[in-house]
Amino acid sequence: MGFSAEPAIIALVLYGLLPIVQATITALETVPASLHEIATGAGMSRGQILRREELPLAAPVIIRGIRTSVIINIGTAAIASTVGVKSLGSPIIIGLSGFNTAYVLQGALLVALLAIISDMLFERWLRALAVSYGR
Repeated sequence: MGFSAEPAIIALVLYGLLPIVQATITALETVPASLHEIATGAGMSRGQILRREELPLAAPVIIRGIRTSVIINIGTAAIASTVGVKSLGSPIIIGLSGFNTAYVLQGALLVALLAIISDMLFERWLRALAVSYGR
């Protein structure tokens, strides 16, 4: 695939899928079976049960999986600079190759700041979700 942004993005997407899929499966498996029976007894179809009952209950865990994936990918994306992609990791790679500690710190601080801000935004989203569901 060569050295460019395309293979780096494909790798990051594939790398980020596992935490999301694991969190989704875990979240849907933890929904009580009694809820499914009650909803079926109320005449809901499988799709309605999933949309109206299971996904709202599973949403916080699914969002945490997405959060984990995003935070991990922010750090991993910095490494994409090694294959010629311009990213926040570029100062890190330039600093390492030129023994320039200031560049390494500059890049590391930017990557860390982006990860912290992203984490805070996901936390706000989870709090808003909890308030909207009355938890």
